[in-house]
Amino acid sequence: MKKLLWLISPVAALVLLVGCDKSTKTSAPSPVAESASSTNVAATATANPLFEKLLGRWERPDGGYVLELRTVDGEGKIDAGYFNPGKINVERAQAVVESGATKVFVVLRDVNYPGCTYKLSYDSKADQLSGEYFQASMQENYQVNFARLK
Repeated sequence: MKKLLWLISPVAALVLLVGCDKSTKTSAPSPVAESASSTNVAATATANPLFEKLLGRWERPDGGYVLELRTVDGEGKIDAGYFNPGKINVERAQAVVESGATKVFVVLRDVNYPGCTYKLSYDSKADQLSGEYFQASMQENYQVNFARLK
């Protein structure tokens, strides 16, 4: 019986200690932190109006490659897809306004696409994306353009 009590006592003490330490788990967020986080959500939810024109499906006429720009947040982060004709993983896509031009940068990371990139500018008159494609495995750059699919 003494052996059983000796085993139970440390276990019971541990349960009590763990169960009683709730000081860090139940603290309420400070009003400053709560205000800052709600401000950040509002900022990222409002996209730059210049970025809205980028949304849609774009096709390269030289091979049927399709770049799909689905959404863009207030910081320019784009939810994008790339197809050739199957889906290719888009690691990152970003929109920026630079020297008055709306630009898109896309990084592809998949089989046969080991860090390939697109650096594109939006031409509002022609409603096209044009720029440079970097083919990483061959270490070569190509001039490309994308026309909007209707």
